Amino acid sequence: MASPLTHDPRPSFQPKIVSLYENLFKDEDDEQEKSEGFWTEFFLLKCHPPGLTAILDPISPDDLLHMQPQTRQLFSHAVNCVKSGGSPSDEIALDTLNVFLRAVLAKRYTNLSSDIISILTGLSKVDWVFTDFVTSLDTHIKNGRTGMLYCWHSGAMVDLKWSNGRLGKVEVRRKAIQVALCIACGAFQTGLLSYFTHRDLFPALMKYINDPETAGLAYEPFLLLATLANYNKFEFQNPYQMRLDDFVNEPTIKRIVQEIGFSSVRCRADYIAIQDDLPEGWSLNNVLSYVGLTMLSGAGPKSRPTSPAPTPAADPKLSFNDLPGPGAAILLATYDFVNANKLFCHNFVSYQDSDPKVESPICSYISLTSYLLHHAHRSSRLCLYARLNLLVLRILLEDQSLCKRLTSDETKSFVRLCRQKPPHLPVVRSKRSLLTAIIDAVVDGINHNLRKRLDVELYSASVGILSRSISFLIRSRTRLGYHWTDLWRSILSLIRFLTSYSSDLKDLPDLPPFLDDLVNLIALALSAGDAFLPNAAEYDDLFYKLVEAGDTLVKFRDCCTPPFPSISQHVADKVDDLTSRPKNSISTLIAVSEHYYALISENQSRTKSKNLSPQQVGEVIKSGYETLSITSKDGLDAWERYREADERAFLKRAARVAVGDVRIVMG
Repeated sequence: MASPLTHDPRPSFQPKIVSLYENLFKDEDDEQEKSEGFWTEFFLLKCHPPGLTAILDPISPDDLLHMQPQTRQLFSHAVNCVKSGGSPSDEIALDTLNVFLRAVLAKRYTNLSSDIISILTGLSKVDWVFTDFVTSLDTHIKNGRTGMLYCWHSGAMVDLKWSNGRLGKVEVRRKAIQVALCIACGAFQTGLLSYFTHRDLFPALMKYINDPETAGLAYEPFLLLATLANYNKFEFQNPYQMRLDDFVNEPTIKRIVQEIGFSSVRCRADYIAIQDDLPEGWSLNNVLSYVGLTMLSGAGPKSRPTSPAPTPAADPKLSFNDLPGPGAAILLATYDFVNANKLFCHNFVSYQDSDPKVESPICSYISLTSYLLHHAHRSSRLCLYARLNLLVLRILLEDQSLCKRLTSDETKSFVRLCRQKPPHLPVVRSKRSLLTAIIDAVVDGINHNLRKRLDVELYSASVGILSRSISFLIRSRTRLGYHWTDLWRSILSLIRFLTSYSSDLKDLPDLPPFLDDLVNLIALALSAGDAFLPNAAEYDDLFYKLVEAGDTLVKFRDCCTPPFPSISQHVADKVDDLTSRPKNSISTLIAVSEHYYALISENQSRTKSKNLSPQQVGEVIKSGYETLSITSKDGLDAWERYREADERAFLKRAARVAVGDVRIVMG
């Protein structure tokens, strides 16, 4: 007999706040102001992001413009709640603004600035509403909740104003930063960010980073600072850029440097999750802790990174083409601080945690740079971040005191470099000079990004790093232990590639100055190798490599000839080949090669031998020094100091990409 009882499905309950959302947006023609009671209840009920998002996302930009009365009421009342600083309405208002602004600013408008202003405030009220908005955010970021917070204790109302730091002050401060990030990224191409330049948030952000209670939460304020500092910085005197120049609070700088290290480790961990390329024979017990996966951004105060569990050989959810993750946006902030502040540069290079097993930030950064350069050809976005890091390294290498730190025994460290596809550079299993790690990262990038559509800007930046490194070694007469033979092999392989594909490459912009720099790099090493190479054998090897490449150098000279579209016809008519260009040393390289070819031929005739062994060629090279005259051009070790204005177009692209990544980070 069937049971008379029936099973009714459990009813689904909708949060009360969702019904208020629906009531607010139910009728686009309803311009009536909601009552104060409605808004009081609205900001006493906990925000429900899925419910608000489900209502706002389907609304088209044009339809949202027709709902101005509702959107303006919501924005102005939320700003008033944040401004009042009362609990819990201020925190709920910040949560609501975060969801609301993300949904509104993610839509594509016909007239971006004017449409967003119309939706949020209207032109007549934008000044005072946004001034209050930014001022309130500044106050909350700096101090947290400023209003009274009450609770019942033993039957009496107790004022907890002075203890609210333990009851949500940090969370309110962090949410204020998140809302500021949301508007800064979403409205980056509009005039609304000018209100953030009128109200200087820099002191509040630095206080937030430096406060003990927000230790480990430097990532978001650092991103916000970078976003604001890059707003129209080439069009007007951005106050945040000026603040970066003058900032000298070393404890805060050290916290920022730590965050750069943590973020670099997290970005690198994505590459390792796809393919763990730790060299065979290495043990994580005797090298640094490489991956701090427990230190997720914004998850609270960060503990020191420890050695991780082995990562899987392949993660199907990840692809090299999708990397680096959006967290790489911090690399733009790193560039801004390095370019503006010498004290920051010094701390960036020198900082080491009190625990020697913790990887230093500069090592993490160089390591991540090697992964970016290794895969730079995979996407324009990835190549952009790789170039951005090369600019940072260039700025560091143009400071002689920092170069000394990079070659100092005090900063020697283990540095994990990318080895995810051949050819591989030799494994260094001991602590090494940081400059050698930088050179390795750059050489590896040169080896792995050879394409017919060569990225000339990336290769020019890479050659610039090498020339500045060698120039410093020559001037300081520092004999650097390094596998130099791999550097010469990579440079000459690049020349062979350029020769083989000259017909495909000749139309690329900015090719002539790149060719000059490439040839001059070898000429510089030839003319002053005895000043930086560790021994005579290394110097002999350089000449040996050059003699081997003699035929290639001649073909290179003949193939890489103007006219190039990147130079004027007037100049092209005057320049017949590489040897005619005033800043090119190809004739020097060919003269050296021909000098030794003549000696080798003479030796073959004397010994009646068709072929000489490598040892015999080496002996010819040594004996040939006496009759060799290297007529190198003046100023081979000179370079132009970095000027940000020269990279204006690139940095604008970088800012747009980084801001887009920040929007992804913020969800």
